[in-house]
Amino acid sequence: MIYLDNSATTFPKPQIVRRAMNEAVSQYGANPGRSGHNMAIRASEEMYRCRTLAAGFFGAESPDNVVFTLNCTHAVNIVLKGLLHKGDHVVISDMEHNAVVRPLHALKERGVSYTIAKVSVGDPEETLASFRNALRDNTKLVVCTHVSNVWGIRLPIERITAMCHQYGIEVLVDASQSAGVLPINIGEVGIDYLCTAGHKGLYSPMGAGLLITSKGEVLHTFIEGGTGSNSAIFEQPGIMPDRFESGTQNLPAIAGLRAGIEFVTSVTPEKIHLHEIMLLDNLYDRIHDNKNVILYTPRPGIRNSGGVLSFNIKDTDSETAAEYLNTRYGIAVRAGLHCAPLAHKHFGTEEQGTVRVSPSYFTSIRDITILSQAINSWFITEFCGVNERTEGMERYRIRVKKKSSSR
Repeated sequence: MIYLDNSATTFPKPQIVRRAMNEAVSQYGANPGRSGHNMAIRASEEMYRCRTLAAGFFGAESPDNVVFTLNCTHAVNIVLKGLLHKGDHVVISDMEHNAVVRPLHALKERGVSYTIAKVSVGDPEETLASFRNALRDNTKLVVCTHVSNVWGIRLPIERITAMCHQYGIEVLVDASQSAGVLPINIGEVGIDYLCTAGHKGLYSPMGAGLLITSKGEVLHTFIEGGTGSNSAIFEQPGIMPDRFESGTQNLPAIAGLRAGIEFVTSVTPEKIHLHEIMLLDNLYDRIHDNKNVILYTPRPGIRNSGGVLSFNIKDTDSETAAEYLNTRYGIAVRAGLHCAPLAHKHFGTEEQGTVRVSPSYFTSIRDITILSQAINSWFITEFCGVNERTEGMERYRIRVKKKSSSR
């Protein structure tokens, strides 16, 4: 299989990640923070090691500012439901995932309102102005994805954060598609709440996400329980990160997350990003001349894109196209709305959805070549007569050969 669904979950995982998970299960599988014997202490040390590494990787002030969550959605819900009250207003972009939209929709019943700011592709000034115009006197929070999970569009979070702080408004950044791919320093940028998943660009397993904030003690909790600390009191501990880590943590996943951050650090996010953009640029070049392939965004670039490219085949449902690639060529892509209907509404694809391609550090140029050939040959197979099909395939082979030799 050629796996190109990495914006959902990266695969394969690095060997260092698999080894760390195996060691967590086989060598120190006790409950971290709950006992004083050697194995439990070793488990606690592994958790703290990951917490410290994540704090340094994202520029947090202290390891105590790092909260382990199930995933990014869990982290977003902690902030939205812990911070917002009746009468509060939120501004979000029109690229947000349902991890943001659905909690806010639910909070409308509690008197919380939100406004959607339009992202102008390729025009950060216009995007910034849209966010500014959406602010109100009662705006308490701005929520902004760093990179769209549908279009790969990169939002100017540095400028949005700086503008919001001028008005005393806090900022939550959803870094699910950027963590591990784009450098993020929350101290330098001033991000108040950074939420991300581990199983995507950090190359860790599912079941470990991160909320990084220095303001956790002001958030109300919506899950209370045992933390291994202050057990004699009935109230939830106020200290970070215990305040949001009730119950036993997913130690094997956290060990994998630690190893994933080590892997990304060794390769560097800059190198990973460059590799992914190079692959998507190559794909863009190979399919954009096909008049039956619909591309919605400009050519992927280092400054304006993350590692995602969406397209459609004219007059074809995205699910049909993705199923064809899967069954005929063994190519795994994702089709549909990608849990982000707002982003599809932006480009008018809310009915058809899109076929989404997302490579990783382990994707090769050969994988992209096979995908592009499959996309172009599928059109010829499905829409052309026999003679025209044969001639069309030969023209396509010549064109691909010329482009390959010129690179």
